[in-house]
Amino acid sequence: MPESVAVTGGNGRVGQHVLEHLASEGYRTVNLSRGKREADQSDAYVRTDLLDAGEVYGALAKSDPDAVVHLGMVPTPDQTPGYRTYESNVMSSYHVLEAAGELGVDTVALASSFSAIGGGFEPDSITVDYLPVDEDHRLTPSTPYGMGKQALEVAADGFARRGADAPETIASLRFPWVVDDDLARETFVEADRTLAGLRNSEQFHTQRNTLCGYVHATDAVTLVEAAVEASFAGHERVWVSAPDTSAETPSAELAAELYPDAEYRGPEADDGNPYAALIDTAKAGQLFDWEPSWSWRQLV
Repeated sequence: MPESVAVTGGNGRVGQHVLEHLASEGYRTVNLSRGKREADQSDAYVRTDLLDAGEVYGALAKSDPDAVVHLGMVPTPDQTPGYRTYESNVMSSYHVLEAAGELGVDTVALASSFSAIGGGFEPDSITVDYLPVDEDHRLTPSTPYGMGKQALEVAADGFARRGADAPETIASLRFPWVVDDDLARETFVEADRTLAGLRNSEQFHTQRNTLCGYVHATDAVTLVEAAVEASFAGHERVWVSAPDTSAETPSAELAAELYPDAEYRGPEADDGNPYAALIDTAKAGQLFDWEPSWSWRQLV
């Protein structure tokens, strides 16, 4: 069982939630971030340029963690040139995986993204073959952000094939938008989340391209903890999602209206959860015994 966890990007919004949760569960935590220390949520802080291989190696050697959670990447592609966005996703992940392997760190959890599938920030409509999507669905990203997330997963595949000098357990967690209570209340509760309301929203393209997916921070951090504690051999991709969509329209109708070319395999409107997520998290349950529990509807 790991006792010490290094979290890259612990200054970020999700990173702060992860550090706070791991600390509350008794882990020794180290925040590896590029900027100044923003809070005292970690036991130690090491200022680290995650695009510098030597700094990453030195920071992990100094931290001496049992596991690494790599969140320290460009969170959205609208603030940096494309090549910087791609570099942040891919090279920082490579440096973390390489340093962890050489230093004998057994477990690495990587922040992949919904964008790896070819949705999210894509300018064109998402390609969906079937719903809910699972880890077998094809990936069709075209933006630097999405291609970078796919590439970090491919790099993790390569490290998993190594016989030595590689982490034993690698998980790429495909996060959707991570919300807290305030963001969920503002974005979901206080807005018209019917299909008509979504179509009239300025965020309609983004909502459609993310399958109306989200996850609450409280569920996200428990999955991160489960990935830190995992002990499977190799690399696994894992979808992350809340148990429902962010829409006030049954999922079967949502799929028929927004993704008419996709085969719908989810529950019908008269089933127990008519608003079930269009992202399948069954693999997270199988690997980590994890199920999402927080829904924005409990705020209504």
